[in-house]
Amino acid sequence: MSDPNRNPNAPLADLDEWELAHTAKSQAEFRNYGDGVPDRVRNFYRENHRHQTLDFVRAKKAEYLPLKRRRMGIWAAMEFLNTLVDESDPDTELSQIQHLMQTSEAIRADGHPRWFVLTGLVHDLGKILCLWDEPQWAVVGDTFPVGCAFSEKIVFSEFFAENPDHSNPAYSTPLGIYHEGIGLDRVDLSWGHDEYLYHVVKPYLPAEGLAMIRYHSCYPVHREGEYGYLQNDHDRYLMDWVRKFNPYDLYSKGEAPPNVEALAPYYRDLIAEFFPPEIDW
Repeated sequence: MSDPNRNPNAPLADLDEWELAHTAKSQAEFRNYGDGVPDRVRNFYRENHRHQTLDFVRAKKAEYLPLKRRRMGIWAAMEFLNTLVDESDPDTELSQIQHLMQTSEAIRADGHPRWFVLTGLVHDLGKILCLWDEPQWAVVGDTFPVGCAFSEKIVFSEFFAENPDHSNPAYSTPLGIYHEGIGLDRVDLSWGHDEYLYHVVKPYLPAEGLAMIRYHSCYPVHREGEYGYLQNDHDRYLMDWVRKFNPYDLYSKGEAPPNVEALAPYYRDLIAEFFPPEIDW
């Protein structure tokens, strides 16, 4: 995904490069952040880890979560996201709607519930943040709790040394500002498309689908098993669903492009089953 008007000095060539760095070749090479990672991805994470502080996250929540940016339906949001595609981009030939449908069609093919299919369709819509001039590091990237110690298992965790919260005694203990078993719904996560969309669709999807949206980039929790002391039993139940979802997101990218025109009636009906014609963004 490339923004035709993007800053040429941005760390990533496009917003999906952070995903391609660990999904491009095979599942065996999944999340390989070794020497072969492009410098652009490394620089992206330097910026991300430097700036994702508790104060920053809470400021972004105050800015966006009143959900007064605009009103539009889910299909309109998909078309809005499509405007990010740069046809000159050599890294992808898919429109964003095609990419969303790749995920949802893979889920649908395996016979999962309709809410699960819909979650696959909408899970990346929060990337419209970049159309509102958010920097790359505040839109994509692995996510993690803020307000407590940063896990060493977060990718490029060494860059947290440049984050002011890293040396703040209030935020640098394992629990930080939280208490044991507080539940992740009461924990601030780093800001990006996952967190934003979670709040946008919160009234409309079941808890399992909301968890897939909020935590699908939170690899320190659902893959590395970190921050267990912040979780409650409901979180642990939800992480099972997140782990069910992630292979569809990661490994469907190489499949044949879906026929958007042919599939549109099915997905418009599916959207209407769960969402009103317009929602707040």
